[in-house]
Amino acid sequence: MAIYNVEQLPSPLNVLGEGPHWCVERQSLYYIDIYGGTIHRYDYKENKTYTATIDDYPVISFIIPVKNSTTKFIIGTGREVTMIEWDGVSSTAKYVKTVGQVELELPDNRFNDAKVDSSGRFYGGTMRLEEKGDIFESRLGTFYRYDAQRKQFVVLKKNIGVSNGLCWNETKNLFYYIDSCDLDVKEYSVDANGNLFNERVVIEFRENGSRPSFVPDGMTIDMNGFLYVATFGGSTVYKINPFDSKIVMEIKIPAEQVTSVAFGGPNLDILYVTTSAKEFKSPQPAPAGALFKVTGLGARGTIMHSVDLN
Repeated sequence: MAIYNVEQLPSPLNVLGEGPHWCVERQSLYYIDIYGGTIHRYDYKENKTYTATIDDYPVISFIIPVKNSTTKFIIGTGREVTMIEWDGVSSTAKYVKTVGQVELELPDNRFNDAKVDSSGRFYGGTMRLEEKGDIFESRLGTFYRYDAQRKQFVVLKKNIGVSNGLCWNETKNLFYYIDSCDLDVKEYSVDANGNLFNERVVIEFRENGSRPSFVPDGMTIDMNGFLYVATFGGSTVYKINPFDSKIVMEIKIPAEQVTSVAFGGPNLDILYVTTSAKEFKSPQPAPAGALFKVTGLGARGTIMHSVDLN
């Protein structure tokens, strides 16, 4: 069993830190504070975090670099995917254009987690706003793939509670997905167009049919196909073998609300972990909301991809 080390990085204490994306070209981790309305870039070489806001966008749900650009990104803004321009240093970023919008009839929904596959295709899902009630009360979210050639969102799954997770085993052509309200991790096969089939539950987190003390949140994968699942309310990242459905390691984080994970660093062997400082019941004490790194895991992650909008 690997002996790991957890270290808090110089970073703001986020209201709801989320969406870590490691950019190999910039050797930086991009992530967001959903309800702080900020985007961040943690520079590995400088060991420093830069933060920016975007006018008129108080809620930002993800950030992903745009292919063949050093300054353009897409972010989630409500039910829209928005392109922005940011140099990674300045305290403000600029709106460029709206890429697309979904669910015009559901003003209480917003995009949540989103990622990109090895072909540059965007995948992302929606959820009902947390302020509108218990997330388990309704399933108004939808999971989408964006068809850049047709400029259309393709529906992959309906009746989603909270769309989360998202990672690919590119070697085996498998996709892993979390709807936090299902309290499990699901696996899918992927066809040539990026559509999903052969659904299989990898692991179930319910305990004797009852809800656990956490919900599964963000997720990433290593080169050997092991999954790493953040637990909101569980102070833990679970390392899971999806082929035998076993938890092989519990990585303890000094914050209760662990939101997401991504491998990064020059060798892709550092696990970056985002956390939240504010639950909707009560604020959490520091270092809740900080960015952490986990080293010594003896694992390497896979490359995260930029979005291809062409």
